[in-house]
Amino acid sequence: MSTTLNTFLRSRNPVDPGDSDSKKDLGFVVENTDVGFDSDLASDINPGELTFDEDTAGGMGRHLGVFSCTMLIVGSIIGTGIFSTPSSILGSVGSVGASLMLWVAGLLLSFCGLFVWLEFGTMFPRSGGEKVYLEAVYRRPKHLATVVFAANAIILNFSSSNCIVKHLTSPKSILLSAGRTADLWAVRGIAIGVIVFTVSLHGFAPRLGVYVLTLFKIIILLFIVVTGWVVLSGKTSVEDPHANFRHAFAGSSNNSNDYATAMFKVLFSYAGWQDANYVLNEVKDPVRTIKIAGPLGLGITSALYIFANIAYFAASSKADILKSGTTVASLFFGNVFGTNAQKALTVFVALRYVLGAAVLTCADMPSQAYSAARVNQELAKEGIPLPFGNRIWASNWPTQNAPFPGLIVHLISTVIVIIAPPPQVAYPFILDVSGYPEQIIDLFVILGLFYLRWAKPRLPRPFKGTFALNSSRYINPMANTKLRMLVAPFIRPPDGIGDTPPLPYYLYCLIGIAVMVVGMLYWAVWKLAFPYIFGFCLVPRKETLPDGTVVTLASLLFL
Repeated sequence: MSTTLNTFLRSRNPVDPGDSDSKKDLGFVVENTDVGFDSDLASDINPGELTFDEDTAGGMGRHLGVFSCTMLIVGSIIGTGIFSTPSSILGSVGSVGASLMLWVAGLLLSFCGLFVWLEFGTMFPRSGGEKVYLEAVYRRPKHLATVVFAANAIILNFSSSNCIVKHLTSPKSILLSAGRTADLWAVRGIAIGVIVFTVSLHGFAPRLGVYVLTLFKIIILLFIVVTGWVVLSGKTSVEDPHANFRHAFAGSSNNSNDYATAMFKVLFSYAGWQDANYVLNEVKDPVRTIKIAGPLGLGITSALYIFANIAYFAASSKADILKSGTTVASLFFGNVFGTNAQKALTVFVALRYVLGAAVLTCADMPSQAYSAARVNQELAKEGIPLPFGNRIWASNWPTQNAPFPGLIVHLISTVIVIIAPPPQVAYPFILDVSGYPEQIIDLFVILGLFYLRWAKPRLPRPFKGTFALNSSRYINPMANTKLRMLVAPFIRPPDGIGDTPPLPYYLYCLIGIAVMVVGMLYWAVWKLAFPYIFGFCLVPRKETLPDGTVVTLASLLFL
């Protein structure tokens, strides 16, 4: 085998030459390259401006193993979605049976998506996730895919913090349970204080309490699941725990818009299975690790999710769940344990959101906020012109362990969303707005994998469908589903009203598309207007920061 290919393999999966296990893992990659060597391989495996070694330099180095990445994925997926969205999903599709089927469909689609991301992640084991995969496929026009992705990631990155429920609903629950008036600005004040504390903790004390809090999430869901089994056995005060499962599909909607909108919320609840791909620069033996941690993390969470939904429907009537809004978990506790227990457990869960949000994100177990900050850092390292200069946003200042400036970007967008929109419609509308452009990006990633399979068949692929699972069984369903989900929201519902009245049912789609158009316009100004109208361009150059991070900067060149 050529020296070039050996160098490529070692750069993709850095190993200790004396480590027999590492040699075995390297041998796996070699085994998948016996189809031959592509002369264009060197350029094909280097998306973006930085080489592999430059991109992975700086920060804390590789310190996340299989257990850490599994906890990362489980902790990132389990959020407010499972505790708040079941009522909204039920309201959209109209029946318990259709609601449960959507959760199962969301599970299958999430696994299909996971397999696509695993194939990309093992081909390009670098931090950044979709940013890297889009850059690897859509190379022309240069930087267009990166800038469009950046617009979505920066403008809409508040979705990763579940900011509406976590930072608005939780403070409101605490105030009401304490007998205080839940004044809107009091709630917002608590929310802003929490998110500021969260970002500060993430930036200055990233190792605090990660595994304990992730396990705490699992324990809460297990408690709901086991309680649901007890309810179904008939040994609680719930009169008829099987009522919702008789004629479960009665009242099901026959409008595709309803199912598309509900599926956005289901997929939002499952979101997080790709979070390990965002921080691969920090993962030990990244190829092997994500192949194990990805399916394991998603499998654990999905089982808990489906059983939790069954528990909700066993303990409450359909009408009560529809009335509960974003407090379906509180309704469950009240029906099973009584009003006093409901109040205590509401505070308990709300504090879990508040405190969990504050201390969950850390270097040993990054959560969604940390992942978002890492993506922001990778975008800055790529050389996209950003306010105040790329050195700031690409750095790990001040601790050299966490991307604190990237967390500031996350903080700004989250505070805006907490303050600006009316809270009555903010939560479901923001889920929809952030979900729509994500589906567009995901579709382009999936189509990109089709393209690489066709155009670069000799590109080494450490993960590829095996046994009965071939590419068509997880790529085709994902592509077809994404296309339907992009079209269906524009189909008028029977009553002309979406799930965020009085806003038009199609408004969230238009806003999501508008965010991506903003990215295109930014790229056009940067790449076209500057050279042809103003007579200068920005030439990239590389610089190494004090902690070893390599960043691409732009120098002004007059034409």
